[in-house]
Amino acid sequence: MSTDVTAKTPAPAPPGGSGAATGGGLLQLMLNGLRRNMRQYGMLIALGLIVVLFEIWTGGDLLLPRNVSNLVLQNSYILILAIGMMLVIIAGHIDLSVGSLTAFVGATAAVLTVNHHMAWPLAVVLCLLVGAVAGSLQGFMIAYLGIPSFIVTLAGMLLFRGLTEILLKGQTLGPFPDGLQKAGNGFLPEVGPNTNYHNLTLLLGIVLIASVVWQEVRDRRRQQEFALDVLPTKMFVLKLVALVAAVLVVTLLLASYKGAPIVLIILGVLVVGYGYVMRNAVFGRHIYAIGGNLPAAKLSGVKDKRVTFQVFLNMGVLAALAGLVVAARLNAASPKAGVNYELEAIASSFIGGASMSGGVGTVLGAIIGGLVLGVLNNGMNLLSVGTDWQQVIKGLALLAAVGFDVWNKRKSGS
Repeated sequence: MSTDVTAKTPAPAPPGGSGAATGGGLLQLMLNGLRRNMRQYGMLIALGLIVVLFEIWTGGDLLLPRNVSNLVLQNSYILILAIGMMLVIIAGHIDLSVGSLTAFVGATAAVLTVNHHMAWPLAVVLCLLVGAVAGSLQGFMIAYLGIPSFIVTLAGMLLFRGLTEILLKGQTLGPFPDGLQKAGNGFLPEVGPNTNYHNLTLLLGIVLIASVVWQEVRDRRRQQEFALDVLPTKMFVLKLVALVAAVLVVTLLLASYKGAPIVLIILGVLVVGYGYVMRNAVFGRHIYAIGGNLPAAKLSGVKDKRVTFQVFLNMGVLAALAGLVVAARLNAASPKAGVNYELEAIASSFIGGASMSGGVGTVLGAIIGGLVLGVLNNGMNLLSVGTDWQQVIKGLALLAAVGFDVWNKRKSGS
């Protein structure tokens, strides 16, 4: 059964459906598709508009290859945190400790590698375990002791910040070993003949384009099999063209500089992995269930306490990974590292489509929200906008995103 025509079409389409494919009919289908999927595509369209505006205002500096590479490096750890925070918010909780935990893990890595000369791969494993233990302790208190996540993670924010000061004795500690530095600042190696582009980055871009097209077509077919509402065919093709164009442009920009940063590969693996878990795995469906309707989830047999515990354990590991990345990028651990990172991650999640009431959001949405903030920061820096006005503009962006979510809910309900 075809689902390309909405149920609200006032009159049957002419035989062959040609009337809807031309002129005003096509425009109406596109508008209807956007209305039905506004939550999903609203911020993606907003991100595109922001990029275009800052590209014009900065005289083309925003999309220079060097600046695009810096944009990835500068926002990688916020995007890593945003993935974990999105899962926490979908489950109906919040985590205020991730910024302080990021700083604490960076300090731990510095003490292990600089003061005690531990091999950096072993230090990385131990730091990830530190993050897992911290997340587990908070998750246990929230899930099994019933203490609200706001209180537990607020206490964690103060605790980990204090431990960071104690561990570093109020001083910056560095530098890190070369292998660890590359995780925050390194690029993929050059291979193959000289083509004036980074060949390995081009290859990865082609693979990514093929994967995106395959995944979108597969998801559409699955939705049609279950008689779910899908985008009109021409709207779907337009979406594919836009996605392919975006990936191709970013690939060419990165390949014309030094290639893809190593941290971008790490981030890509996380996006693919967590995206699959949230779409297809039982664990992902349980997170949506407990965030959307906890009593119903319990009646359905979902072990909500275990899921909540695992969500915070996961957040701790991702905070540790972000701490390693930011420390490697700065090549030092600082007592002031990670300040306001939790707010950036929370803002990225809400801008990316998360709901205050839980049960709504996607991993890709968190990435889009983080990129919106990243492009705003980078563009305003290029325009020499003061930090005071930057805070005002980012606050308004967050308020607009949450206001849009409320408006969209009310309109859907009516």
